[in-house]
Amino acid sequence: MVAVVSIVLLLLRAMPVEGYFNDFDKVSQTQIDVKLTQLGLKDPAPVQIVRYFGRLVKGDLGVSSRYRAGYPITRILAAKAPVSIRLGCAALLISLLLGFALGIRMARSSQTKHALFDRLGILFVVAVQTVPAAVYHILIQLYGTEIFGFPMLFDRRNWTSWILPVFSLSLGNISFYAIWLRRYMRDESNKDYVRLARAKGLPENRVWRGHILRNAVVPLVQYIPEAVLTTVMGALYVESLYSVPGMGGLLVQAIRIQDNTLVQALVVLFTMISMAGMLLGDLLLAFVDPRIAFESRRGGRR
Repeated sequence: MVAVVSIVLLLLRAMPVEGYFNDFDKVSQTQIDVKLTQLGLKDPAPVQIVRYFGRLVKGDLGVSSRYRAGYPITRILAAKAPVSIRLGCAALLISLLLGFALGIRMARSSQTKHALFDRLGILFVVAVQTVPAAVYHILIQLYGTEIFGFPMLFDRRNWTSWILPVFSLSLGNISFYAIWLRRYMRDESNKDYVRLARAKGLPENRVWRGHILRNAVVPLVQYIPEAVLTTVMGALYVESLYSVPGMGGLLVQAIRIQDNTLVQALVVLFTMISMAGMLLGDLLLAFVDPRIAFESRRGGRR
C-alpha cells in the first residue's frame, strides 16, 4: 500500500500543474506559486508522502480541483462508491455461480464418450479469453439492447438496466472459473481415493459432489483476488460504457479533465479494494483447506 501510494504521488507530481487549478488560463504565475505552496506541492517528495499518509489515516482525501472545485472528495465518493460496490459484488456472485456450474458440467462431460458440452465450453472460454474485453463489452451492449430490449444506459431505479453491466463485468471471470475448475476436477477424478470410492459402489453423483468437487474447490480459492482485480479493472470501462455513476467512470472522467487530487484519491481507494480482495483470498484458502493453520507449533509454521 505504501509503495503504490508513494509511486502514484510521485507520478502525479510530475504531471503539469494545470490539474490543481479550475481556471488555470486566468491565473498569474505568482498566484500559481502561492496555490502550489498552500497545497504543499513545493515541499520535498518525502515530506509530501508523509503528510498525505497522515491525512489518509484521518480519512481526509482532499478536495476536488476540477470535477467539483473545492468539494470534499470523501463526499463525492460517498455518492459514487455504493453503486460500484453493488455492481462489483453482483458481478462476482454471478461469475461464481455460472463459472462453477459451467466448470462442473464441462468436467463431467469430459468423461463421456463424445464430450460435446466440454468442447462447447472450451470454445466459449477460448473466445472470451482471446477476444479483447472492449470488443465483447460493446457487442453485449449492442445485441443486448437490440435483441432483448435491455436499456443501453444505466438507471439505478430500473433493475433491468443492471443486467448488461453486471453480465459484462462477470463474463471474463465466468470463463476463468470454468476452465480452472474443470482442470482441477479432472485432476481429482484420476486420483486413487476417487477410484476407491467408485470401487465401493458409491453413486456417481455423490463421488463428483462429495469427493471431486469438494477437493477441486480448494486450490481455486486462491484465484479470488485475481477475480477482484479483474472486476475492478473492468469497471473502469464498463461504467463509462453504460454511464454508470460509479467510481470507475469517475476515474476515467477525472483523468480526462486532469483532476489530479481526485485521481490520486481514486487510485488509493482501488488499491485498498484490491488488497482487501487479496486478504480475502488468503483467509478463504485457510478456511477451506484444513492443511493450513495460522498458529505455530513447536517453534515451526504449518
